[in-house]
This record gives sequence, structure tokens and C-alpha cells, in this order.
Amino acid sequence: MSRAEARRAQQQPSARRAPSGRGKPAKGGGSGGKRTGIRRFFTWKKVLGAFFGLMLLMMATAIVLYFLVEEPDPNKSATLQSNTYRYADGTIMARTGTMNREIVSIDKIPEDVRTAFIAIENKSFYKDSGISVKGVAQGLFNTVRGKGTAGGSTITQQYVKNYYLTQDQSAVRKLRELVISLKVDQRMEKDDILVGYLNTNFYGRNAYGIQAAAQAFYGVDVDKLTLEQGAYLAAVIQAPSQYDLATAGPNGTRLVNIRFNAVLDNMVEMGKLDPAKRKTMTLPPPIKPKPRPGMDGQKGYLIQAANDEMNEQNITDAEINAGGWNIVLNIDPKKQKALEDAVNEELESKLDRKDTKNRPVDQSVQAGATSVDPKTGAIVAMYGGQGLAEKDQSNALRTDYQPGSTFKPIVLASALQNTSNTQDGKPITPNTLYDGTSKRSVKGSKVPFAPENQDQRNFGNPLITVQEATDFSVNSVYAQMIVDVGPEKVKKTALSMGMKDRDGWPADQPAMSLGTMGASTVEMAGVYATFDNHGKKVTPTIIGKAEHKDREFAPRQAIGAQAITRKTADTVTKVLTGVVNDDGGSGNKVRSSAYEAAGKTGTAEKNTAAWFTGFTPELVTVVAMFGEEPGTHTQVTLTGTAGGGRAGGSSFPAAIWKTYTLAALKGVDTDEFDLKEAEMGATQAPTRSASPTQSTTPSSTPSGSSSAPGNQSPSPTPTKSGTKSPTPSQSPSTSPVPTKSNGPKPPDPPVVPQQQPQ
Repeated sequence: MSRAEARRAQQQPSARRAPSGRGKPAKGGGSGGKRTGIRRFFTWKKVLGAFFGLMLLMMATAIVLYFLVEEPDPNKSATLQSNTYRYADGTIMARTGTMNREIVSIDKIPEDVRTAFIAIENKSFYKDSGISVKGVAQGLFNTVRGKGTAGGSTITQQYVKNYYLTQDQSAVRKLRELVISLKVDQRMEKDDILVGYLNTNFYGRNAYGIQAAAQAFYGVDVDKLTLEQGAYLAAVIQAPSQYDLATAGPNGTRLVNIRFNAVLDNMVEMGKLDPAKRKTMTLPPPIKPKPRPGMDGQKGYLIQAANDEMNEQNITDAEINAGGWNIVLNIDPKKQKALEDAVNEELESKLDRKDTKNRPVDQSVQAGATSVDPKTGAIVAMYGGQGLAEKDQSNALRTDYQPGSTFKPIVLASALQNTSNTQDGKPITPNTLYDGTSKRSVKGSKVPFAPENQDQRNFGNPLITVQEATDFSVNSVYAQMIVDVGPEKVKKTALSMGMKDRDGWPADQPAMSLGTMGASTVEMAGVYATFDNHGKKVTPTIIGKAEHKDREFAPRQAIGAQAITRKTADTVTKVLTGVVNDDGGSGNKVRSSAYEAAGKTGTAEKNTAAWFTGFTPELVTVVAMFGEEPGTHTQVTLTGTAGGGRAGGSSFPAAIWKTYTLAALKGVDTDEFDLKEAEMGATQAPTRSASPTQSTTPSSTPSGSSSAPGNQSPSPTPTKSGTKSPTPSQSPSTSPVPTKSNGPKPPDPPVVPQQQPQ
């Protein structure tokens, strides 16, 4: 080779100077240990460096996120609750609110039920830091694969998701969940996290929280759940619609059974369940799904009454509507049904609300009633109307109608309480004589008043005892009596017994004796329960107990101090037994051998309202009817109800009262009134005469005349042809109250709605 060729060969790119030791091949036939291609970039040092760098970056990011991500406010839906209203026996009457949830404290949840959830969801719950590293890795792996963020979440993470976040499957939400879970685990006790988780889970059947789930699936409160029932609820939350055995298909049934068994097996593994006991356990089938208890029938009215009572105890509507209340009413479901049945049987079945042409009055008829236990003040039954769809205001609570002559016993009570005298100085007692002439001008009043008796009837010849005047509801007698007592004193007595001071209290006018103020059936039930309770004030209450995790509620005191003396109360009660037991008494249609009763009828002016207020030793019940023009709420007459004539207190209200009372006291060993302190007063006439006459000529006999026996003896006055007269039954000195020594109680007269003196 020439020198030129050698020089050119050395200038080629592939030419390299041979290293020392030239001619020895590289080990392995390689090119002297040099890495080529991609291998030059991946060495163990570089891989480890990159790994630790990434870990440091992630740790730095986690630290930054930990301080940047704050615990948010709870989801609105996570804190929403329903209110649960229960009957006195504990059964659920209704739930209100958009979210079917009742938050309960952890002590209400049986420990083995709590353990069941831990066993299937997060066995290391009490030991971990709130997150699962394995679950996080699984979630990240799923995210990379495009399969969402599902992973093995801890109970803390699930609580955070339910309580603070949403159910979306984004990586950002998952990352926030992790950070917040760490913070929550540091801040909260494990038991608080657990109960929060159990209260926020969705279990299916529109049940949010374990209390609602216990009711929805097994019809019991959470504290009554068995371990097997709790294990099923722990199993069902994974797929509520698929795992509900009431609707599950074969595959769903198979899967929920697998999960149920896994709950119990895990508990055995955790040492929380005896293996021998485990072998005996089987999945308890849940009850059939039921519609959520609502506001149908009388329930809406009962809830109205309960909420009103809570308002009176300084619980606002806003606080009630926020939910979370567990309210136990005093309503006895059996008595409630008996009252509803009585109204339907004795009134609604006789009305034709659709025949506006031939039965126009029927469209205006409204009924309301309240029944009270006089010993406790508990409202055990209430009737508010046809239903909220037809009538949105409870007739039991309304105060825009006059109670009529049911107010008269309060006038008598005030007379006795104040030891009042007649115009001629005689003490007022049940045996005191008064002039019963219709349209007789009252004496001693600054306000002229000459009330008309029903159908312009005159009672007596012309004198009549207070007992008789009460039996026949003689307006002229009570108008004079209130003047003798003093209207302001009568008003004071009425207020002390529970009536409310509203517009319509003509405190200086004798017309007040006829019940011209407004009152509700609840108020009048309280007044008559006070008579029944020997003068101790009774304030009817519908709430027995109300609980809320954040609020205290103290039911109002139903039994108060002595409003009137026992002597006064017992005397009035004794007089009112005559209204029921005396022949011709306005309340004798409720007489029965099944109970001893006292009562009073009442009819408002122009027959716009009709009342019967009656009581036995066990029960006080007020039944009222109101005439209200549909749409306008104008007060109209009840005359013509069910195609009949005048509808007074002795007609439909008395019939409802008797039918209800017989049903409510069925099977009860009824008692007799204990009226040992009743004082009827000295006899002021040797014979009894209370024959009504048809007359328009007022008597000039002085009010309250009380001539000595033998000096003046009222005798029956001839009546106008066709006028129905009450039949005298006994002398005024004879007690009208049956006692154990008087033999059996009188027989039952037929309950036929008809016109009676009011």
C-alpha cells in the first residue's frame, strides 16, 4: 500500500486507533464494555435515583396538599333528617321531611351490630390512620387502567365521602378524600367516625342512616336489631337495590348471602363471635317494603297539634323543619281509631257532601274532637276534620267558634268559688231558685240583656232550681247568675281553668254566660278535665316525649295546681251528672249502664256550632260541629244537617260522644265519680217543676227568689199544644248522681240525633 492510500485509510470514520494490547479480543466478544443505545440511559443508580426522587416529590406533594386541603362544611344532604312521630305505644305514626333519616347516638346501636359493619368493611378500623395504603394503590391502578377510582376504602374514607364530599369517581375527589380522612382521623374519636358512617350510609328503601334502615327492613328501632339483622344491613349497603331480598333476583340473592356469611365469618376471625354460635346463624328475611308513613287521614292534624305544642315550648318551626326529632305522642292508637270510627258512623255516613242542590248544608259541616285522660292530661285521641287535602286547619284546634252553653258550668263554678249570692242575698247553690222565663231582663246589670231560651220556652212557674236550669240549659237563669257573680270574676275563673283571653270576651256583659267567646275543643277539654280532676288544673298535652340529639325538650306540665277548690269541682260535676241522668236533661242521650257520665250541651248563636262536652272518671271528650261555608270560611248555620232540623249539641255531637266512649272504655272496669265533697245546698222548694211553656211575656218575679219551703211551691204550668215538656223526675233535694248504693246504672236510651233544650 502506498503512503497516500494508508493516509486515506486512517481518515475514514470507522478507523480507530487500537488500544494497548491490540489484537486481544474484548471479553465476551464485545466492544470493550461500552453500552450502546437505550441501555446507556438506564442504570441501577439512575433507576433508584428516579424512584427515590419520585417518592420525595410525592411526599412533598402530600405535605403541601395536607396543609392546603381544608375540611369542608358537611353536605346539606348528609345532615338532613326526617322527624318521626310515634303513637303512645311506640309504633310509628308518620315521618316528615325530604330525607328519611334519624341520626342516633352510638349507644343506641348494639355493639355486635357495629362490629358487623367493621368486620366486612374495615377490620383494622380501630388501628389504622384513616386510610388504606393498599386501597389507595388499588384505586390508583384502576384509575390508570381507566376503570374509575374504586378501591378498598376504610370506614373513615367512606364517612368522609358521605359526610363532606360527593359520590363522583374523579381522581381529584379521591385525593381530597384521602387528605380529609387523615385529618378527620386525627381530630375525631373512632366511635364518632363509626357512628357518623352508620348514620350517613344509604341502605335502600329510601332509608338513610341505620335507624331508618332498621325500621325499613325489620320494622324495629336500631336498638332492637339482632346481630343477624345487623349483618344483613352491613351486607346490603354494597348494592342496596340489588341486595334487597324483597326484590332481588337469583344472582342478587346469591351475592348478598355470600356477603352476609362473610360478615359473620370475619367476626369469628376477629374473635368477636363464638364459632359454635356462628354455625346456628342464618340470614333473617326482611319485611316487605312499606310506603313511608305520611300525612293521610288524621295524621296531619295530629302533627299540627304536636308542632303547635312545640312552638309553645319555644321550639320554632325552623328548628322543627330541620329534622332529627323523635316525637312520641300521647295518642292511643285504639282510642284514635274509635274516635275516627265514631265520627264516620254518627256523622259522615249521614251526610251527602256531593248533593249541593238537595243537601246544601252538608257541604258546610265540619267536625272536631279532643279526648283527654283527666288524671294525666294526655290527649289520647283527636279528630281534626276530613283530611288535610279537604281542610288544612284542624277543627280540634280552631278557636273562631263560640262554645255556647258548655261555658255555663264555669259560671256556676265561679259562683260557688266566690260564694256569690243572688240579687236578694241568697247563696247560689245547685238548689237555688231562679226565674226561668224566656226573654226576662236581667237585674243588676249596667248592660241591658234579656236572653231568649231555646224556642222561647219558659221554665218553671216561674221558678226553677240551678240544677234544673243546667239540665235544660236555661239561658235566662245563667244570664242572671253571671250578673250575680260578676262577669269579671267569671272570666277570672275561666282563665284559671285554662281558657284563653282572646277577642270576644265581653267581660262586663251578661251575654258572656252563653259562651260568646271563642274556644277550641282542647281548651274546653282542659276545663272539664279540671272538674273531673277535683279542681286541679289540667292542661291537655299531646306530646309525651320529644328527643333530638342537639336540643332539649321538656313537655309542658299537664297537671297543675288547684284552680278551683275540690268542693267547687265536685259540686259542678254532680250537677252535670244530672244533665245526663235526669229525664229531659239535654245530655240524657249519652246515658249508659256501661259508665257513669257527666256533661253539657252547647249551641252557638244561629246554630253555627254545636258541642257536647262529657266526661267519665276515666275520660273527658269534647265533640264539636261547625258550620263553615266552603271556600269563604264564613260561619253558617248547621240547621238542616243530614236533611234534618236544628243540629244542637244533643244531636250529632252527643251521638259521636257516646259511640266513641263506649268503644274507648270497652273492656275497662269503669269507676264512679268520687264526689264526697259536693254540696248541693239547702232545699228551697218541696217539689220539682220544670215544665217549659211557650210564652213571650217576661215574668216580673225577682231574680233569685228563694222563698222558704211551703211559702211558694212551683207547680207544672200548662204547655201550649204540641210543645214537648221535660218530665220531672225527682225533687231538688234528691241527688241526681247515681252511687254504688243507688243500685245499677240507668239503662241506655237510644242514641238518636234530635232537638233538645240547650
